[in-house]
This record gives sequence, C-alpha cells and structure tokens, in this order.
Amino acid sequence: MSTTHKYNMGVIGNCAYMAYVDDVANVKWLCWPKFDSSFVFGGLLDEEKGGKFAIVPETEDFTTQQYYVPNTNILCTEFHQENGDSFKVTDFAPRFTQADRYYKPLMLIRKIEPMHGVCRIKVECEPMAEYGKVQPEKSQGSNHIRYIGYEQPMRLTTNIPLSYIMDESYFVLSGAVYLVMTYGTPLEASLKTTVETFYQKTKGYWRQWVKSTSIGTFAQEKVIRSALILKIHQFEDTGAIIASGSTSLPEHPGSGRNWDYRYCWMRDTYYTLNAFNNIGHFEEMEGYFRYIENVASRETERHLQPLYSITAEKKLTEIELDLSGYQGNNKPVRIGNDAYTHIQNDVYGQVFVSLLPFYNDKRFSNPHRQYTKENLQKLLYKISETMEQPDAGLWEFRNKAQLHCYTFLFHWAGACSAEKIADYFQDDKFRAEAIKLKKEAIEKIEACKDPETGVYMQAVGSKDMDASCLQLITMGYLDPRSEEARIHLEGMEKELKAENGLFYRYKHEDDFGTPSSTFLICGYWYIEALACVGRVDEAIDYFNQIAKYANHLGLLSEDVDERDGSQWGNFPQTYSHVGLINAAYRIAKKLDLPNFLGKSS
Repeated sequence: MSTTHKYNMGVIGNCAYMAYVDDVANVKWLCWPKFDSSFVFGGLLDEEKGGKFAIVPETEDFTTQQYYVPNTNILCTEFHQENGDSFKVTDFAPRFTQADRYYKPLMLIRKIEPMHGVCRIKVECEPMAEYGKVQPEKSQGSNHIRYIGYEQPMRLTTNIPLSYIMDESYFVLSGAVYLVMTYGTPLEASLKTTVETFYQKTKGYWRQWVKSTSIGTFAQEKVIRSALILKIHQFEDTGAIIASGSTSLPEHPGSGRNWDYRYCWMRDTYYTLNAFNNIGHFEEMEGYFRYIENVASRETERHLQPLYSITAEKKLTEIELDLSGYQGNNKPVRIGNDAYTHIQNDVYGQVFVSLLPFYNDKRFSNPHRQYTKENLQKLLYKISETMEQPDAGLWEFRNKAQLHCYTFLFHWAGACSAEKIADYFQDDKFRAEAIKLKKEAIEKIEACKDPETGVYMQAVGSKDMDASCLQLITMGYLDPRSEEARIHLEGMEKELKAENGLFYRYKHEDDFGTPSSTFLICGYWYIEALACVGRVDEAIDYFNQIAKYANHLGLLSEDVDERDGSQWGNFPQTYSHVGLINAAYRIAKKLDLPNFLGKSS
C-alpha cells in the first residue's frame, strides 16, 4: 500500500465562502461569514474541537468515489457498499446571476440520493464557534435546527426527520433528501424546489463561465480546473484573492512551518492578474485591481505591507490556538500572520506591474481610476527609497534581511512599467525618473551575479541560490536566447532541481532549519523558464510529470515532498494553480497552439 500523503478533499465555493469536503463527505473546514473568520467546521485541525458535518453509512464495508460535475465547482461523493447498494452526496455553494447581480449566499447545500438498492445512513452535524472554544446550543424548529451562539442566525433546514439528526440515528434513505445550512438569512422557500433550481442555475453559471474562458488546447482540462479553483478564492465583495482557504497545514510534518494563508498577498498580484489575463477573464482582474488600488492608494505615506486582510485590514496579529493540529500532531495552529510586519520591498514593483494593463491596455476603458498620477509618483519614490534597503525577501525570512535579487528584479519591472505608464500621462519627468530607477535596479541585479559561475544568487554578496531568480528569464530581464540565460538556468538546475521537475525554493538553512519539501510554484517557474529558452519538449515533459502531484480531484498543494510525491502545505494553493495556468499558457504560445475555447459573445 502506498504511503504517499495526498489531501483527500475537494473544495466548493461561491466567491463569498469556501468549504472543504473530504472523500467520505465530511465537511472538514468551513469559515463563516468570511474566509478569515472562525471556522464553523474545523475537523481539519482538530477532530474533537473542530465539530463535524458528516454523512455516515451504517455499514463500514464501503468505498467512495469523489469527483466534480464537469466544468463546475459542484462536488459529488459516491458511496458504494459491499452488498452493491450505493448513494451519492452532492455538495455546492449557490452562485448565479439574479437581478443583474451575482447571487452568492452563505448557504451550504447538500443533496443525498440513493443510486442503487436501499442504504441506511445518519447525519452528524455539530458546528462550533470561536475556533472550537464554544459549542453552540441546538434548538429544534418545525423543519429546521437552529444553532445559537453566532453573530447571525445559523440554521440547518432539511426534509430529514429532525429527530434523526438531533439523535444522530440511522434512517433508511428511500429517496432524495436535502440539507441546507445557512448563516444570516434563513431559507424560507420550498426546500426541494429551491435546491433543485439552485443546482441547475449554479451548474449553468459555472459552465458558462468556463465557456467564456480563453484556454488553449494544451493541458486544457487541468487549466480549467485550476481556473475554477482560482475563481472561488476571490472574495468578490472587495475583489481580494487569498493565497489559500486554509491555515496551519504544515509545509512538512513536524516542521513548525504552519501558516495562515487566508489573506491577500501584494506579491501575488502580478502572477494572479497575469493568469486571469492569460485566460481572458477581465471581470476578476478588474475586481482584484480595485482591491489593490484601494490598498495601495491609502499606503503611499508609509511602506506597503506584504499582505492585508480581504477587507484591507492592516493588523493581522499572529495567535496560536489550543488545537491539536493537522493529523492530530502538527502544532502550532496559527491564525493571523506576522509577515504583515515585515519589510518586503518587492511589493512596490509588483503593484506597478499589476497596474500597467489599466493604463496601456485599450480593453480597459474606465477613466475613473482611484490610483492617480500623484499616487503613482509616490509609489515610484518608494522604489527609489528602498533601493538600498535590505528586506525579508519573498520567502519572508523572519530573522534575516538581505539585498535580494528578486526585490531588485521587481524594482526593475516596476520601473519599466512606470516608463510605459508615463506615456499615458505624457509626463517626461515621470518617464525620466523611471528610466533612472531602471538603471539603478540593473546595477543591483548584476551585483547578485556570481562571477565564477555566472549564476545570479539570492542576494548581493550571497552564495545561496534561490528559485525566484528563475524569473530573470521568464520576466525578460535576461534574453532567453542568450548564453547568459543558458548558463544561469543550468546552474540553478544543478543546485535546486529535484525529481520530475520539482524545484526547491532554496536549500540553505533558514529560521526553521533546512527545507524538507519542494515548493510547487517553483516547479512551474522552472517549466516556464525551460519554455522561454526553447527547451519546450522538456517543459512539456516536466509539466506532465508535475501533474501527478495533484490529488484525486486535480487540486494542488503548496509543497511536495520529492521523495514520495506527498502533498504538504496549505491547500489548495492559489499560487500553485496560478503557476499551472501560466506555465501551460507559456508552452501553448511556444507551440503556437490555437485556442479551443474562445471568448463567447
């Protein structure tokens, strides 16, 4: 039997919330009312204090099969009993257009239906509050169960006899039954009609969304799933996109590298907006742009933080909770993220690069930009001000500050973007300052180059390599056709490449010791670099090999153990799915493949 660890879960969501459902139909993680709120179901991090929402067959002799309804975020879990009887659980978060707006309630819908024969099941529903400190009181209504102890009413509406749920007793599944959990506004309409209507509308919404996506023929199914996953990590109310819906899933067992990723990182803007642009989705880009614009325009008098909450809150105090942790033994469990206090100067260039399309891409015609020329000038000044300032770098070292090559790369990219934005404003002075900073950034990047090997190192004066320097090639700083790019890439391969195209971030010791697992996004950066330098066949081969590190639903984690292919780190990780989308796009462009799915009218 294989001991490879894979996350046995799928996620559903509607751009207001996400829920994690494991392969035996237990809701292992659900935070309400927002992505970064306390969990309602948190068995992912503590089986006892986390509560549960499980569908349990009476027999222990069964197998399950879990899958998404094609081209949707609707999740199905089939139970097949040894005697041949079977049933199916369908989970989804309603999302569809209604009255010229998106309807996306805090509503978890579960449909249970027999497939063959007669099955006996029970429903276990024990929500929690305040990260497991409080178990809400239950109160039975006429056709629902109220859970008392939340800021807003929480209710489970169902056509299952309430006594069976209250007592957690088995009953015969003789026909379709429905469970609708709501936070805030309860369901008062017809249960069956509402669920069936919402199912059809939600399925239709997701399939239309996929049809309106511009995706090439290369790795199309994987790109579609990644795009769907990326979409539900956007908190549509503000436009923020979180790194992951989970917290404290360890980068490697017992490593202590357990972080809360339910926030929006400024760094991710460039990669995420690039991914949405590559698949032709401008609605999500504009929403994310509004969020970044809102954050950055308020912070020009001080430094930009590396991350903010989904509602642009600054203070994300890191707290350790009294929970047992993933698999019962991975502590600490953290909420909040101390990285908000770090100095990470790459953010200024990343914001500039992210803003660029809204000034030079004619498809964006809205003249009412909050981010004025004055704000852009202040942002450019921050690049100048931090040119000599050591920082924590993109890997957020907690006890080490350096002059990072990656930071200077984005100073360079930001200055290049500023030079182009200057054309929009027809401002020669702004352009001249951008050109000056571009030259300064080039000098700093070149100072990171090791004269003996020709490889660009992690920082000025450092002998440590860093996978982020692959982007010197993918972002066009190094001409991919040049001997310089070839030498740099081969040097990095020799030091950081693992099996099957996986790549380590770095191999030197950091605040928590030496890294034990590879960082999946680095593998995709490597694939992009291979495609850029013309090693396209290798890029395709490694792309296909990395695909096997997904779980049974095609979902990607943050980290992968090169020894056995195990998934670790927060999950699913938007960074990893963004990496897949961008790598597939890069390969498709190199192959000059046509788009199979074009933008619909």
